[in-house]
Amino acid sequence: MTIEFPSPTDPAADRAEVFVRYLDYFRESLLAKVSALPEAELRSSRLASGWTPLELVKHLRWVELRWIEWGFQGRPVGDPWGDRRDDRWHVADSETVDELAAALRAQGVHTAAVITGTDLAAIGQPGPRWDGAPPPPLERICFHLVQEYARHLGHLDIVAELAGGPVGE
Repeated sequence: MTIEFPSPTDPAADRAEVFVRYLDYFRESLLAKVSALPEAELRSSRLASGWTPLELVKHLRWVELRWIEWGFQGRPVGDPWGDRRDDRWHVADSETVDELAAALRAQGVHTAAVITGTDLAAIGQPGPRWDGAPPPPLERICFHLVQEYARHLGHLDIVAELAGGPVGE
């Protein structure tokens, strides 16, 4: 699926729609870059930090889960750090790019429903996500998610270029 960049000049009903458009764009751009990489590049790393493109896909799904479900909504999550093992991102050998992409997209559907169905000024539920700090409003969480995606998509741009994959937007 290809989504055009959400130009600031495109009309939007409200700020929630703007956040959803950017998150959808970044999510689909990330998945397009990952799906264009050769299979061998998906589970290997070209970086000293050691993360792989598949680990990044899984990580971003869990980022949305932690910030929206576990944090803002205050839902119990059995293992909110399920994208990690031994203090680093982890993808099991049995996990496929298709499964991870589907999980990320499904999480995105949930995120979009929360953003469009909730006042952006609403304050998140108190809980362990905030580590004792007061919960932030949904709008601040949305800003955080946008910057998280933008930053990681930039990282993936470099990895894809090194791997001979697609470059640019």
